[in-house]
Amino acid sequence: MTELKRDIRTPGAILMGLGSIVGTGIFVSIAIATQISGNGVFIAIIVAATLATLNGLSSAQLAAAHPVSGGTYEYGYRFLGSYFGFTAGWMFLIAKSASAATAVLGCASYLFYLFEIHASTSTLVISGVAILLVMTVLVSGGISRSNSANKVIVSITLAGLTALIITGLFVKGVPTDPILNMFEGSDTSSILFASALMFVAYTGYGRIATLGEEVAEPRKTIPKSIILAMAVIVVLYLTVTITALNIMGAEAFGNTVKGEAAPLMKVAQALSLPYIGPVISIAAVTAMLGVLLNLLLGLSRVMLSMGRRKDLPGILARINPKTQSPVPAVLATGVVIGLLVLSGDVVFTWSFSAFTVLIYYSITNLSAFMMPAELRLYPRWIPALGLFGCLFLAYWIELTIMLLGLVMIGIGLIWHRVAKFSVG
Repeated sequence: MTELKRDIRTPGAILMGLGSIVGTGIFVSIAIATQISGNGVFIAIIVAATLATLNGLSSAQLAAAHPVSGGTYEYGYRFLGSYFGFTAGWMFLIAKSASAATAVLGCASYLFYLFEIHASTSTLVISGVAILLVMTVLVSGGISRSNSANKVIVSITLAGLTALIITGLFVKGVPTDPILNMFEGSDTSSILFASALMFVAYTGYGRIATLGEEVAEPRKTIPKSIILAMAVIVVLYLTVTITALNIMGAEAFGNTVKGEAAPLMKVAQALSLPYIGPVISIAAVTAMLGVLLNLLLGLSRVMLSMGRRKDLPGILARINPKTQSPVPAVLATGVVIGLLVLSGDVVFTWSFSAFTVLIYYSITNLSAFMMPAELRLYPRWIPALGLFGCLFLAYWIELTIMLLGLVMIGIGLIWHRVAKFSVG
């Protein structure tokens, strides 16, 4: 058995995209971006959404033309060459493994917060490893089981966020001030830095493309699912941000990232209503579980693809004939994430993820730009603008993080060269 089962249709694909996006981004990164750009966060969200839409269209046409597991790792190989393809896969593994570890620790924190339990760091880590183990076993059982679990998780999360938006509207009224003040107190560099951070929050739609080998009617399903998922998430991000700023103000909301509780829980507490806090806590837990589930799926499929090409050990390319799941790749993904959870060091992972993800999607757009005319669904100016936007925002990331990212690319390319030479 060398192929995966095509069992995901449009509704499931949309929910897979939403499950990847509605998580750490909406519960944490909005506040980080607000701390950096103040009221300008509204502009940052729009800039990031515009770039993410361009990237989404590039990903959609690539996945429709080449519907296999691995996402841009495979597209880079096909349209640009092995070094570009490997770099995309390497960047994806680095960025998303750190994001998954963050989601694990976040989920554990929210659970303790929900039950009003003060946990030590060691207890938090042990609980996080237990959560990771359960989710790894779930994902190893196949895409049908994972898809069903994701639908429940996303539904609960969206219900919680909707409750926060409606309650904020009822208590604080129509949020006009955040829109009127979005040009006050922010400079261009801070807005662009915040845009780069917010861009990471949108990029979960790429999971639809990464799972291309398991999507039914990929040429029809993938573009439609990515576009619809992006439309829903842009509206949700803007609405949640406006609600948070209307309730707390930009400065107070930005400062919530310094506390122990999640930013949106602080927003819920500011409403002074007894029921909304637990609702947001439950939504946060399910959101983190959704992110973890989808990252386990996406990372394992990239490992599967890299194993097939011998960029990683060949055992990762094996597929269980009973579950039609790449069990070795799923287990290896769980181990890598678990090691990062044990370290507990997630201080700068969001900014580091921003740089590595921007490099990943630069290769996505370049691959789409180089596609033959007969395979393209959209004009070439779309990936051209997407490529420029990714490289432009990457420039505004902190210099030390950029240098670290470039060092990691160099290490990866040396490994790729050695592996390619030994196979050849």
